[in-house]
Amino acid sequence: MLIAFNKPYGVLSQFTSDGSANRTLAEFRFPPRVYAIGRLDADSEGLLLLSDEAGLNTRLLDPERAHGRIYWAQVEGIPSAEALEKLARGVVVQGRQTLPCRAWMLEPQPEVPPREPPIRFRKSVPDRWIGLELVEGKNRQVRRMTAAVGHPTLRLMRVRIGQFELGDLPAGEWKELDEAARRLVFA
Repeated sequence: MLIAFNKPYGVLSQFTSDGSANRTLAEFRFPPRVYAIGRLDADSEGLLLLSDEAGLNTRLLDPERAHGRIYWAQVEGIPSAEALEKLARGVVVQGRQTLPCRAWMLEPQPEVPPREPPIRFRKSVPDRWIGLELVEGKNRQVRRMTAAVGHPTLRLMRVRIGQFELGDLPAGEWKELDEAARRLVFA
């Protein structure tokens, strides 16, 4: 079984509490014996896969397999072409060079549902949504990458894994993937 879940802000990518005020996956009534494939931090949103099939973590998350994941990051300021190129080449994060990726300005800027609580808004500092396609997923990598080029992430959403897109699945909802959708995940 493979499940797509639109993980809301403030939810851990695990079934047990870590002692914080964040909610866990346990409250979303998933079928028994599923586990999260990879993770999204509690303050990140979007597509999270869950499964009861052994071996999917390696198949989907090993950087050597170059399985793409697309994120939308709302960043502080308006990144220049040079900043996007730096992201694409890879930046040094915690003493390690990130793998090359795709980085681009989302045009038009996406219309996304509001987040609760909302991101901080500053009249004097504009923000923009950018897209990033990564094949690796280190802890808080996108946030650290955008900060390294001078554009801290305000809001982060994973919108695609492989060729499977989150689409209009509402936050907090999940669905079991049929065979056609599974093929898109692994494409």
